[in-house]
Amino acid sequence: MYWKLVVCGFFLLISSQLKAQKVNPISMDQLENRFKNGGDTTYVVNFWATWCKPCVAELPNFGQLQSSYKDYPVKVLMISLDFKSKLKTHVEPFAEKQLPWASAFILSDDNQQQYMERISKDWSGALPATLFVRDNGGKRKFHEGELSFSELQNIYKTFNNGL
Repeated sequence: MYWKLVVCGFFLLISSQLKAQKVNPISMDQLENRFKNGGDTTYVVNFWATWCKPCVAELPNFGQLQSSYKDYPVKVLMISLDFKSKLKTHVEPFAEKQLPWASAFILSDDNQQQYMERISKDWSGALPATLFVRDNGGKRKFHEGELSFSELQNIYKTFNNGL
């Protein structure tokens, strides 16, 4: 009986030390500053929402890309476009289950038209959407719509001159 209490106590201690997936607010200015200070890093920025079925379907592909190119200067950023009021109730619990590997954010800018234009003049607003950025923000490629892993990998390779 005593060993059961010790084991239970140990697991309670360990589980209290584990951190839930934190989803931080990020503004377009903060995102652009990250690009400007990125050096030779390629940023793959996925814009998604918890309620978007194609978004949810493609999420594992970004984890696979990050894992496949872990020895390259690539950073995958997952940016939720859910309402900020849903951060604690929907986005963080979702990210904890679906995006434990990710650098996850929620866009803090309110003016949808402004942030869409800053991301890409070609963006209709549909989700999912993915932005590839390199060379301190100077080189960009935008893709609107769901991406399979092979499509994502091909765009990434082409964007990086064939790797």
